[in-house]
Amino acid sequence: MAVANLQRLSSQVQRLPSLSFFSKSLISRSTATSSSSKKVSDRIVRLSAIDFEGKKHEVVGLAGHTLLKALINTGLIDPDSHRLEEIDACSAHCEVNIAQEWLDKLPPRTYDEEYVLVRNSRARVLNKHSRLGCQVLLDHNLQGMVVALPEPKPWDTS
Repeated sequence: MAVANLQRLSSQVQRLPSLSFFSKSLISRSTATSSSSKKVSDRIVRLSAIDFEGKKHEVVGLAGHTLLKALINTGLIDPDSHRLEEIDACSAHCEVNIAQEWLDKLPPRTYDEEYVLVRNSRARVLNKHSRLGCQVLLDHNLQGMVVALPEPKPWDTS
């Protein structure tokens, strides 16, 4: 019903001469994507995260979102510790360790990710399992992945 209303509205908008080309194309694009987009339930990726105390947590994320976003939504990473999901603003607060069997399913670290990990890593040694959660994009190949959260730095705890 909602899609039909959106399509009807889109056809009416196309006939309005007062709207700019940009506005018309934006409205038509949103109607095209809304009718063909996947349901949220089809995008769910379930993971496991082990905190620094050894407790296992179920993490639910969406395909196309970052691992960081899934960990923040689960409450395992403080959202204020990492405000931007861009590598230029990263301070390695979203550093996680990924189990060996999942490393091959991830794309290799970029030069920028390695630089941030070496510069800001908690261990100051580049661990082959270390990745930045803001740089790991979830997809269905990562269903069941296990990540370990390192112990917070002394200045991160209150």
